[in-house]
Amino acid sequence: MKTKTQSAQPRSYVDFLERKTHIENNAGFDPLYMPDFLFPFQRSLTEWAIRKGRAAIFADCGLGKTPMQLVWAQNVVEKTCKPVLVLTPLAVGSQTVREAHKFGINAAQSRDGKIAAPITITNYQQLHKFDWQKFGGVVCDESSILKNFDGQIKGQVTDFMSKLPYRLLCTATAAPNDHIELGTSSEALGYLRRVEMLAQYFNHDGGDTSKWRIKKHAAKGIFWQWVCSWARAVKKPSDAGFDQPGYDLPELRTVEHVVRSLTKNPEYLFDMPAVGLDEQRKDRKRTINERCELAAQLASAHIGASVSWCHLNPEGDLLAKLIPNCVQVSGADSDEAKVEKIEAFASGQALNMVTKPSVCGFGLNWQHCAHQTFFPSHSYEQWYQAIRRSWRFGQKNTVTVDIISSEGEAGVLKNLNRKAAQSEQMFAKLVELINNELRIEKKKQPTNEINIPSWL
Repeated sequence: MKTKTQSAQPRSYVDFLERKTHIENNAGFDPLYMPDFLFPFQRSLTEWAIRKGRAAIFADCGLGKTPMQLVWAQNVVEKTCKPVLVLTPLAVGSQTVREAHKFGINAAQSRDGKIAAPITITNYQQLHKFDWQKFGGVVCDESSILKNFDGQIKGQVTDFMSKLPYRLLCTATAAPNDHIELGTSSEALGYLRRVEMLAQYFNHDGGDTSKWRIKKHAAKGIFWQWVCSWARAVKKPSDAGFDQPGYDLPELRTVEHVVRSLTKNPEYLFDMPAVGLDEQRKDRKRTINERCELAAQLASAHIGASVSWCHLNPEGDLLAKLIPNCVQVSGADSDEAKVEKIEAFASGQALNMVTKPSVCGFGLNWQHCAHQTFFPSHSYEQWYQAIRRSWRFGQKNTVTVDIISSEGEAGVLKNLNRKAAQSEQMFAKLVELINNELRIEKKKQPTNEINIPSWL
């Protein structure tokens, strides 16, 4: 006869390990609606997310996150008999509605808190107008944008999601700067909170309060197995085990231009690389005229549509004056004005656009545009999201990005390249482990039970 202590023991050593690694269980249901318009790899990812219930799909730009999230939402509508709310960046909502109608899915936008359709779409800034009790699930499109919002909006999104049983995050860049950014996604889905994830899998670098290092045992696979239990990551269909023709990226041509300021830095006899953020900001302001004039020349010389990305308001204002047939979308514009200007560029009414990555860098599909100018910053995510508006699956032309910096910004470019390499490494590791997990699931055989001591 088993004692009370013995009956509480895990069945096997495998169970014990799964318990220690926080592998997340499914909280969803079997798919109720799976249309033919999804490609096989999209269908596989969507079915997994539906069964998971609370999931993240990290799929690169142009892989069809919009149809996948619409099908996921339609399944939740049919399961719960309640509408689903889809949160998008500004101006992406109308693009999502067009995609839904193309596929015969009932979706509409709402900016006043009212339910507009079984799949109701709004932008993140309007979330406070909606009552969570009226919805059966929520989708966060381009979810990596969350960290760019202030604490109030981010708190509203997290609180809204926490009250719903079905949640989906979709983004192309899961953790562009650091692995620990995955904690933001985990917390939003109701798994480990960010602080819990750090305590479980990371060590704090006592010499630098902003740095965390993944623990040795976690780096060997435990951390990634946990991520794989609630997320799927693909850069191309073959990452999900599918040979899907037509998914080949065009050539990306990056050209670096370094300008020399006509105004000398009074602190130095010669121009030197800026040291620290304060010096870099001063150097950026000192070279506005030279950088904008070159960017305007390159954009004007290009045949076809062009986007000029900036970071400072004076940069945007000057570029808008120098570039002909141009619309400028700035943070000061009203939501209606932003949407109108973005639509004018997307439809070809305006040949050129000037804007910031923080304003138009997420979710928009500009395959008609194959040229960009870019002033680099330390944000890899802004760089990646900006170029992927044009450099995406379905683009038929070589995409040229002219990167324009000053002599003092050499450190900025170096840091950006470092983050790019780090992001590639993270995504490759995540894809590798996901594929390993899928192979293991297919070959999984019953294991012999192994009794372990209760004190473990």
